[in-house]
Formats: sequence, structure tokens, C-alpha cells
Amino acid sequence: MSDIHSEKILILDFGSQYTQLIARRVREAHVYCELHPFDMTMAALRAFQPTGIILSGGPKSVYEAGAPAVSEELFDLGVPVLGICYGMQLLSRHFGGEVVPAGKREFGHAELVAQGIPGPLFAGFFVEGKSPVWMSHGDHVAIVPAGFEVIAGSANAPVCAIQNVSRNLYGVQFHPEVNHTPRGELLIETFVRKVCGCRGQWTPGQIIEDAIARIRRQVGSDRVILGLSGGVDSSVAAALIHRAIGDQLTCVFVDNGLLRLGEGDQVMATFASNLGVKVVRVDAEERFLSALAGEVDPEKKRKIIGGLFVEIFEAESNKLRDARWLAQGTIYPDVIESAGAKTGKAHNIKSHHNVGGLPEQMKLKLLEPLRELFKDEVRAIGEELGLPHAMVWRHPFPGPGLGVRILGEVNKCYADILRHADAIYIEELYASGHYHKISQAFAVFLPVKSVGVMGDGRTYEYVVALRAVETRDFMTAGWYPLPYEDLARIGNRIINEVKGINRVVYDISSKPPATIEWE
Repeated sequence: MSDIHSEKILILDFGSQYTQLIARRVREAHVYCELHPFDMTMAALRAFQPTGIILSGGPKSVYEAGAPAVSEELFDLGVPVLGICYGMQLLSRHFGGEVVPAGKREFGHAELVAQGIPGPLFAGFFVEGKSPVWMSHGDHVAIVPAGFEVIAGSANAPVCAIQNVSRNLYGVQFHPEVNHTPRGELLIETFVRKVCGCRGQWTPGQIIEDAIARIRRQVGSDRVILGLSGGVDSSVAAALIHRAIGDQLTCVFVDNGLLRLGEGDQVMATFASNLGVKVVRVDAEERFLSALAGEVDPEKKRKIIGGLFVEIFEAESNKLRDARWLAQGTIYPDVIESAGAKTGKAHNIKSHHNVGGLPEQMKLKLLEPLRELFKDEVRAIGEELGLPHAMVWRHPFPGPGLGVRILGEVNKCYADILRHADAIYIEELYASGHYHKISQAFAVFLPVKSVGVMGDGRTYEYVVALRAVETRDFMTAGWYPLPYEDLARIGNRIINEVKGINRVVYDISSKPPATIEWE
């Protein structure tokens, strides 16, 4: 195993909504980690050889029949353990403490008050003996196990942080992984770097070096084919594989006519012209628009677009008869979600990925150089590889492209109108400094007409809706409060510059109950 994997933190997932955030905080401390289900076998756990273990939170109560638990042998491995929320309660109960339903449940902000002498984990965590934290629990530790000492409590929970320094066992009732715990990142970094003794080798430069070596070992002199969408993941995968094996990589870029304004030319300029990557561009606009003609059902549109992409990609792949590998931009959240992190089942390639449904007869081996990385890590190595900042940090774009941002039937007229309106919207968000504060922003074409007045004449033209959301995980999202003056300027530009639009509206729906995309 390569050096950057020699230090690794194991995170056992008990079902908390925040578990992926724990992993991201560990990675931000430049230490490799993996997330596994709580019932990971001891044989697998020993084979993993963790430098430290973190037990996540979870929705259950530790005293319930059949509550998630871990093998007693886990605590005999001799590596540091940090229990968070449910993890702390599990740790306490295992060593003879008592966990009971709280008289008053605690959800939201709380103030921690230090007690005793903080051990190595809590160094620097308290300021003047206090620290604001985020709580989310209905149970609490009533009796601390022998050998442990209480480090902090809150008004509603007298035991909020415990430690057994001699055995390197720690527990916190709060959630250090969330933004609402201001010094939570410091606590997790302290655990992995000081308590566990990790040096912090998980950096963009070292990740790239390791990935290049692994790609070369895997591929040898074989040829690789990659479906290039222009999105962040496939773009970074292409740049990384090209750095490793050069002309052995061929990218197939299918221009389906449902891309953003100038995107096809931008992709070709970035990869073929600037990076010297071999890219086959397939102009398939007419094929896609013909296949979509008359179809209004969102799911059917997705299937038409996905099926036609596979058909075209397969045809192009067959021309490259010496290709032995299929490269994908699969990233770590895809692996977790596909596995069902709480089931322990082996992962499957996500079915919604552009090339995830390629026919079995292609018999290509799979190459996924980004499968250990979170999105922010993918972006960091993308910049390190020299990809344009605007490409690396742009907002997510759906696989079916504008096909699901045009409500109802898709045609070239609607696509051209939407492309132009969306380009103005994004240009203004960049100019006003809002783009990088927003998680995702885009325009939606509504196939309804409204009456308007331009000059001295009446108009009867289409409507465009603007969408902008803030989110960390895209599971929930709030609408972004663009200032009125910015909305006015964007609306005026779209109406004045885009022929066919006379009305612009702003979507103020959150997820849930709405979704981020309209279709």
C-alpha cells in the first residue's frame, strides 16, 4: 500500500446524518480515512489496520434491544477511539457506564462548560472554560464508567465530554463535525494528528503522485477510453489519467445539443488544445433532439438521453478496438451511496452516471482514479493539475443537461433560448460576487407564454425561472437571497437580450418540499 494510505482513520457509521461530514473533517486534516458500516467484521477491521477509530452518531438508543453495537475486541486493538454522540454512549455503556433517556432532549446550540483538566484531545478547545457546540440527542450518560473522567457538561447534560487518557479513549456528546460547533474542526484535527499521531500526508500533490503510480501499474501499456462530459469529475479524471499515461487515453465527448452556451467548444479548447488530451467530439445534437421530439415526461426524457448516450459511446468505443479500460469519474460519495453505507454490501457503479450502464459485451475493465476522493478534494487536485479555475469550481450540471431544465418537450428553439438566458444569469452572478457563495444556480425554461409590452407593442412570449440554492450535502437546500438590485439587473438583461422571453421569475422554494432541479 502506498505511503499516503499508511496512516488511516476508520469511521464506523451508526446511521448519523452527519457521518460523511466526519470523514470530510478528517480529510481536511490531511489524513486518509474510510467510512464503513458499524457491523464491519473484526477480520476486515484488523486487515484495515486503522491508526485510529471514530464511532459516529446515530438515531437509536444504546439500551434498545437490537441496537447497533461493535465487537468487544475493537477496544482491545490498542488504537485511539473517539465516540461522537451515540458513539460516546456506546463507549460508556461498553465500559460499565449508564445511559438513560434525558429528562430534557437537547437539539441545537448549547454551551459547554469545562470541568477538571482537559487531556490531549481537548487542548485549545475551550476558551475561558467554555465552548459553543451543536447538540442532537435524546439520551445522555448518567453514570461515567470507571477509569473515565468528565471533561465538560452543558446545562441539560452534565456529561458531554469524557476521557480515559491512559487507554486513549474519548467521547463527546456534541457533534464536532458540523459547522455549528465553531472549534469542532480543531477537535477532530487534534484527534487524528496529535492523539493518533498522524503526520498528515493526504495532500493534493501526494494524492496525484500516488494516483499516477497506481494508474500506470493498473493500465501498463493498455489503452483507456473515457466519456468526457465537461463536468468536474470526468474532467479531473481525464486530466489525471492523461498525466499518467498520455496518448494511451482517448476521451469521447458527446455534444448532445443540451449543453450550456459555448460548452462544447470550451471542453475541446481546454482538453484538446491546452492539455493535449486526445478527444473525439461527436456532434449528436440532431440525434438527441429528434429522439426527444414530442416527449414531455421527465423520466422518459432522462432515459432517452441516457440510452442514446450509451448507444453513441458504444459505437465510438468499438472504433477503438485496442481499448482495454473504461475510465469513470466515480468519487467517494458515489461509492458510499451505491453501497448503502449502512448495509455493508459491495458497491455498484451508480446507475445514473453517464457511462454506468454500458453493455456488458464491451468487456472493458474499470478505471476509477477518483473513487477515494470527496468533491472538494477532486476540485483541489483539478487545480493542481492545471485545469481552469472556472471549470473546476463551477456548479453541478445534470447528466441530461438542459433536457431536464426545459419543462415539457425539448426542441432547439427552447434550448437556444435557455442557453442564452442561463449564460447571462451566470455571468451576472460572477460579476456581482455571488457565484461562489451559491451551491447551485441555473435558469429553467417554462413552456408557457405571458403577455408583455415592449416599446409600443404587445408581446406574447415565454417565461424563464431563475434558481439559486445554498447547501452542504444537496440532500436539503435553502433558496439563496439574491439582493433585489441584482435580480432586477439580471431580469432586465435577459428580457432585453434574449429574444422570446418577456418575463423572468425567481424560485424561492427550499428542498424539501421542492427539489433543486425542476424535473
